[in-house]
Amino acid sequence: MSQGVKAAISWSGGKDSCFSLYRAVSSGLQPCFLLNMVNRDAKRSMSHGLDPKLIAAQAEVLEIPILQRETTWDTYEQEFKVAVAELKEQGVDGIVFGDIDIEEHKEWVERVCGDLEVTAISPLWRNEPHALLNNFIQAGFEAIVVSAKAEFFGDEWLGKKVSQEFIKELSRLNEEFNIHPCGEQGEYHTFVTDGPIFKRRIKIIDSHKVLREGYRFLDISRYELEGK
Repeated sequence: MSQGVKAAISWSGGKDSCFSLYRAVSSGLQPCFLLNMVNRDAKRSMSHGLDPKLIAAQAEVLEIPILQRETTWDTYEQEFKVAVAELKEQGVDGIVFGDIDIEEHKEWVERVCGDLEVTAISPLWRNEPHALLNNFIQAGFEAIVVSAKAEFFGDEWLGKKVSQEFIKELSRLNEEFNIHPCGEQGEYHTFVTDGPIFKRRIKIIDSHKVLREGYRFLDISRYELEGK
């Protein structure tokens, strides 16, 4: 990874995009923006189902500007390209992604970035998933489960903290369902509330659990930013 590259982070609010930012910064990259795509119909972040205000709160505590753009799955690539083209005008010359080991995701990333003539940066690519989870925890990050496939996970998983006990429970579940340890196939998603690159902690005050289209979601209705 080139030191001094000015980059935007493809940002979901979850552990993988956050840890990819952490790794990229540790390698000398300059994070200029977070880029977050929002479902135009649901008014929620794509995949994770989070209120866009929660994602904006992460940007605030990270002290990194954020660009949030509405899209649909059908228009995702087009809208993503338009957003990145705008970021290029702000001096961005690379995009950081949190992909781990799905080849078709990597191929999409490289094709789209090639079309836009920006550098695709994937700090987590081909890292062993269990090691990534352990490294994420050991670095001091805090994250909770905010969505999970109902066929694999019960309500009790929502709000569960990513911890060593979480990894053990996930391993037991994996024996039955062959779940990717990091949820790379969309089995579950997380929301990062604190970490070494956070200037403040996001404290969840109120939430409730909902079931939508085969997924369980933790709908966070109130939060506050705490000093550290």
